[in-house]
Amino acid sequence: MSRQKDDFYPTPLVAIESLLDNENFDGDIWEPACGNGAISEPASAYNNVISTDLNDYGYGDSGIDFLMESKLLAPNIVTNPPYKLAQKFIEKAIELGAKKHCWLLRLSFLEGQQRRVSLFDKHRPSRVWVFSQRLTIWRGDEEPNG
Repeated sequence: MSRQKDDFYPTPLVAIESLLDNENFDGDIWEPACGNGAISEPASAYNNVISTDLNDYGYGDSGIDFLMESKLLAPNIVTNPPYKLAQKFIEKAIELGAKKHCWLLRLSFLEGQQRRVSLFDKHRPSRVWVFSQRLTIWRGDEEPNG
């Protein structure tokens, strides 16, 4: 099966609910890969959320390339970035000076000598939340069927 165009895999509700049950955010949240609002909608019950995306999935402000931004839109970033761009998203959040940033990524993202040297030796994660059951991440054009 081929990858979804632009790596659009909406976040399961249980993932963002679990994060919001365990993490507090002081100030607004920026969701820079908001897709269809799967993170932004539930997070907006806790904080003001600024939702942007490069593509138009019918939610938030489209046409905004997070990797080209020069201004931090909120002190906190919470997103499920396109996996192939995940490290660049993290580096951009650090460059912009985000106070707190949370990333929904496969656990295997933490592996690898090159990523350790280029990212984690300088910027270690303060916490890693692991789900006890594997999350099913559906393609953007698929619907869960039970």
